[in-house]
Amino acid sequence: MTRTVVVVGGGIGGLAAAGALHRRGWRVAVLERAARFAEIGAGLSLWPNALRALGALGLAERVAAVGVAEAGGGVRDRSGRPLSGVDNAEVVRRHGLPLTMVRRADLLRVLLEELPPECLLPGGEVRAVRPDGGGAVVEHRGGRLRADLVVGADGVGSAVRRSLWPEVGPPRYRGHTAWRMITGPLTGITADGAVFWGRGERVGFTRLPDGRFYCFAAATAPPGGRSAGGEHAALTRRFGDWPEPVPALLAATPEHAVLRHDVHDLPPLPTFARGRVVLLGDAAHAMDPFLGQGACQALEDAVTLAAHLDATGDVPAALAGYDRSRRPRTRRIARRSALLGAASLWSWPPAAAVRDHVARLTPASVTTHAMAPVLGWTP
Repeated sequence: MTRTVVVVGGGIGGLAAAGALHRRGWRVAVLERAARFAEIGAGLSLWPNALRALGALGLAERVAAVGVAEAGGGVRDRSGRPLSGVDNAEVVRRHGLPLTMVRRADLLRVLLEELPPECLLPGGEVRAVRPDGGGAVVEHRGGRLRADLVVGADGVGSAVRRSLWPEVGPPRYRGHTAWRMITGPLTGITADGAVFWGRGERVGFTRLPDGRFYCFAAATAPPGGRSAGGEHAALTRRFGDWPEPVPALLAATPEHAVLRHDVHDLPPLPTFARGRVVLLGDAAHAMDPFLGQGACQALEDAVTLAAHLDATGDVPAALAGYDRSRRPRTRRIARRSALLGAASLWSWPPAAAVRDHVARLTPASVTTHAMAPVLGWTP
């Protein structure tokens, strides 16, 4: 008999899981609360672990065709002096695959093309999820769906998590807000990417296809804030006198292209699975974006979930195996990203000076080696 799955959330993790299960013969429905399936975002770092996950989904070549391999970036201080670097050639030597940059919208399109249109249910905001005998029921704006499996991939504010993990506290504000944007086409910028650390703020960029750049910034700020006069003007005031090419990149960014969101993570969950309901991506382990592993971990989740469901016809047993595989790893990565992200935003001058000094003295090979447990993951 055909098994059924309802995936709640039409982002990268949800669509990857839906595609993986559809290819394995599951009858799939993807509920997305927005009126259409579209990625609200900018650029995305796909490290070797994410590219291996995409390879397991049969999508590595198609994603590589819409992305660009970064030659190498690095961390610089407020004045532009190098602190540390990541050599993509060394990443390839160690892990066999490069750090690849894509537009979120392009990756989403590749994932959507794996699913028949009838699987996609936009405007399906979820109200509640509850167990129902040997399955689970999802109540949403358009009615209700019963399935053998429900996958909660609905982000940091997950309705699925609220329904079945009520004891878990709300998302925790990390103490800083973030901006993301994509520039218009540019020529004359030779650097592929860099991140500049200041005091209580950071800004960075990396190259995308077609001469565009993905830019990102963060600053300590109270939660829920918005900038008078618009976010583009606020970024220009904050970073307009930072080292080049930051001012040029801001000038080449359309005003409407700047996205702002407060950064949250989650308290550790006791389990990612309950009965026939499972969480993945930010719904399970939202983390600070400093390591660029949010989407990478969601792709790992999707591939691992499908593998465990392949291995046994017992859905609860498969979900228990998925939980054992994913929860310790994502917890370690989330903790590391939180610590490093906080250090990059230190504002007390003596602490920032020590941070920069230590970073400058740390060989690039040590940094690359330290990332090996994250980047070395295989399906």
